[in-house]
Amino acid sequence: MAGEGEWPAIGIDLGTTYSCVAVWQNDRVEIIVNDQGNRTTPSYVAFTDKERLVGDAAKNQVARNPTNSIFDAKRLIGRRFSDSLVQNDINFWPFKVIEGHADKPMIMVTYKDEEKHFAAEEISSMVLKKMREIAEAYLGTIVKNIVVTVPAYFNDSQRKATKDAGGIAGLNVMRIINEPTAAAIAYGLDKANIGRKNVLIFDLGGGTTDVSLLTIDDGTFEVKAVAGDTHLGGEDFDNRMVKHFVEIFKRQHKEDISGNAKALRRLRTACERAKRILSSATETTIEVDSLYKGIDFSSCITRARFAELNMDLFKKSIELVEKSLIDAKMDKRGVHDVVLTGGSSRIPKVQQLLQDFFDGKQLNMSINPDEAVAYGAAVQAANLVGMGNEKVQHIVLLDVTPLSLGVSADGGWMSVVIPRNTIIPTKMEENYTTRFDNQTSVLFPVYEGERVKVVDNNWLGEFRLSPIPAAPKGAADIKVCFEIDANGILSVSAVEKTTGVSYKITITNYKASPSTEEIHRMVEDAEKYEVEDDEHRKKVRAKEALENYAYKMRSIVNDKEIGDKLDAPGKEKIEAAIKHVIHWLDGIQHADVDEFEDKLIGLELICNPIIAKISRQE
Repeated sequence: MAGEGEWPAIGIDLGTTYSCVAVWQNDRVEIIVNDQGNRTTPSYVAFTDKERLVGDAAKNQVARNPTNSIFDAKRLIGRRFSDSLVQNDINFWPFKVIEGHADKPMIMVTYKDEEKHFAAEEISSMVLKKMREIAEAYLGTIVKNIVVTVPAYFNDSQRKATKDAGGIAGLNVMRIINEPTAAAIAYGLDKANIGRKNVLIFDLGGGTTDVSLLTIDDGTFEVKAVAGDTHLGGEDFDNRMVKHFVEIFKRQHKEDISGNAKALRRLRTACERAKRILSSATETTIEVDSLYKGIDFSSCITRARFAELNMDLFKKSIELVEKSLIDAKMDKRGVHDVVLTGGSSRIPKVQQLLQDFFDGKQLNMSINPDEAVAYGAAVQAANLVGMGNEKVQHIVLLDVTPLSLGVSADGGWMSVVIPRNTIIPTKMEENYTTRFDNQTSVLFPVYEGERVKVVDNNWLGEFRLSPIPAAPKGAADIKVCFEIDANGILSVSAVEKTTGVSYKITITNYKASPSTEEIHRMVEDAEKYEVEDDEHRKKVRAKEALENYAYKMRSIVNDKEIGDKLDAPGKEKIEAAIKHVIHWLDGIQHADVDEFEDKLIGLELICNPIIAKISRQE
């Protein structure tokens, strides 16, 4: 078997709002349904006084436990707490985000009556672990190897943090691939013999928008350009609706609900439902019983009003299409197919704006927008472990870096080493020298972005090359090398040629990137939570077994046909024992597995011989 790992290798679309898992099996991709029978799983993690919940169970209880129910972790991953986008999001989240060590955002929850702080990587690792469990239940075997997807416009630290999340979950992340590229594989897999085609993938999801322009030719998927916004998606459209209805409620009832987490959560759920309905209906009604202070809320919204509330955001997504075409130096008439993916691409106004941009061209909606990304990831996973059929093994991915990368040069100018939209993996070098006489060290601050001045770009990190021989300025000969791997993660090295002094770092653009020790601690915590979850499940099963048996015995005793056959002392003995157990169950707050099991054994010892006596008589 060839490749980087062993079967089974799965593909996971780790989404902002929903995640999806798929596997290559029986010469095709299979989207794996979860324990609720759903093909996608909410990217939610909730903490209660008794247990930790992930997925559907977490989302289903969010209205009654909003401050300890975490969603949108993807919007925090790899970002700084001081980031303006993070500061803006905090206003919309019912859970609390605080500043951790070195400007790292930390999510604060109460779990089992204790205050806990989690990094976004830890929350994402819990979702990844849930997706792995879904796959393992379906495949009946342990899964270690995954391909995970990220938005094309994720920067270096966001990619690194996503890979860290996989490590914390105990998974081997074989490859990180861009979501629109994965969707292109889903679209192009069965179109191997249709010749060379330019395809634009428009991926509008729950939290991000990505546009990728690819050329697909005989199994080679070459990305020509990417554009995107890691903070533009369905959640933002929901936010606009929530804000709109908060104002309406204030006008109608002279009450401001903006500070009430439970009311906002219930309103957001209703808005999310309305948004989906408006993709097929022209109007719908938001109805929330006893939204705030016992006041029932009901209000109508039309598709046109929804579009008006979000028009600037919709137009922003179309501007990204224009940007990708300019970067690829391609006329829109050269695009053969416009493929839609991501749940929010179903919004009729977005489709209309996109169609108008392409002069009425028919949009391609042949792939399932919720599943396409996981589909492509599963194909790539099969390819990496050599499990796919001939069609899969011929796939070649040529992805690109979304942003230019370079160092700060004289006067704070950006000296680009790797231009944006360079095919990855790649390795590029530039020569630099000293700025002052007798300089014995050189500081290299590393940036990503498209602005001329580094102050307007995104600082990734820095390193100092030292010692170098003292010499007149401009005499030193320093070669700086930027290397991006297949996951889009950057390493930078520098060497002073005359002395051979060198330095190499893997760049992350947030000072609070977890150290090896922190990652190890997070892994240990994850294992501890898994043990706690298992203990809770065992406790629930033990309690269930006791309850089921007690109610089954009560049903038997109350059954006229059987009950009449019991002698009075025996019947009274069973009834008293059942009553005692049910009373104990109703009053118990905390009990361990052994207590439940002991109660069950005690009840069985009383009931079974008496019931068996009737059976022998018959």
